[in-house]
Amino acid sequence: MEVRLIRHFATEGNLEKRYIGVTDEEIKTECVPEYILKKEENRRYGKKNGRAKWEPELVIVSPLRRCRQTAEILFPGAEQVVCDKMRECDFGLFEGKNYQELTGNPKYQSWIDSGGTKAFPGGEDPMEFRKRCVCGFEEMMEKMIKGKRKKIAFVVHGGTIMSVMEAFDPEKKEFYHWQVKNGKGFHFQIEEEKWQQGNRQFEEIEEI
Repeated sequence: MEVRLIRHFATEGNLEKRYIGVTDEEIKTECVPEYILKKEENRRYGKKNGRAKWEPELVIVSPLRRCRQTAEILFPGAEQVVCDKMRECDFGLFEGKNYQELTGNPKYQSWIDSGGTKAFPGGEDPMEFRKRCVCGFEEMMEKMIKGKRKKIAFVVHGGTIMSVMEAFDPEKKEFYHWQVKNGKGFHFQIEEEKWQQGNRQFEEIEEI
């Protein structure tokens, strides 16, 4: 099975480097490359090694608007399946704020001092967030395998992608290795038989 994990296009909060998790922002259309808005083929989402344009059988999305909007732009008319477990992290008291606004906040400094491992005050525990995302991905893959799907796209969030890639990378690269910019992501293969047997690793990983 061919799978792509793609981060949504930028929102205003992304541009201002804010913690945007549960806030349901829309994408900024001016941040979408013109050739994508015109639905022209391109190397990242279209032609690959001379083959025809890559089109998924369906697109799995976070329930948040920025992901659903991005999916419609990239894959217009494709069936969208919402996976609530793959939504972004709840940043609690930090939600909607950026580094400048949080500087001097003792709760923020405590979180920074923990290396980002402590739970966000009033929000989600980062480790529980990662587990949630991985659980959601596994649930979706079970459904896709049972449905005999062969080409699947996920349009989700940066943290979601990092969580999933860290969990199933055969080389076990750490979480922050998998940071991607808005509109980018990863393409990889999954061997369905191995996956169902419990050998859950991504193969032929490529950045897109």
